[in-house]
Amino acid sequence: MPKLLGISGSLRKASTNTKLVHEAARAFAPSDWTLADIRFELFDADIEAERGIPPAVQKFASDIREADAVVISTPEYNKSLPGGLKNALDWLSRADMGALNGKPVAIVSAAAGRAGGERAQFSLRHCLTAFMPRVLPGPEVMIAASGSAFDENGRLVDQKSFEFLTKLMDGLKAEIARK
Repeated sequence: MPKLLGISGSLRKASTNTKLVHEAARAFAPSDWTLADIRFELFDADIEAERGIPPAVQKFASDIREADAVVISTPEYNKSLPGGLKNALDWLSRADMGALNGKPVAIVSAAAGRAGGERAQFSLRHCLTAFMPRVLPGPEVMIAASGSAFDENGRLVDQKSFEFLTKLMDGLKAEIARK
């Protein structure tokens, strides 16, 4: 059974991006899937020098290394990816720069705006370049007006959106098979 790691770039409890990661896992099923925790202190080389790589960051790197594929859902904050997600990537670069190398990665987004996180996806793709993952080009999944895009059970309301998500997750499974 493939191992899928989900990463939500939003840290809030009622995050639509976390809901979207759960929906991605449902579309990817069957799998052994885990939701990563990226609530790390801000990257600071002094912290690393004094205390080493924090255990939570080491676990994050290990979870990525052990996964067969990764799906990242990012909100859009001020036309870019959120600081918490960028911070997680900064720490990952110190803990295990090779963890994502060659790893199949799907990017999705949910945002309040009408573009659904398009610019955040672009920013995230750029930030991932140094890690050399195999980022799927599409289909692009961008959930606009995300506050009303999910039902009370966290399921996507729009069937077409779930179909695009399923196609993307099928592509992720195909990338695992190619390895």
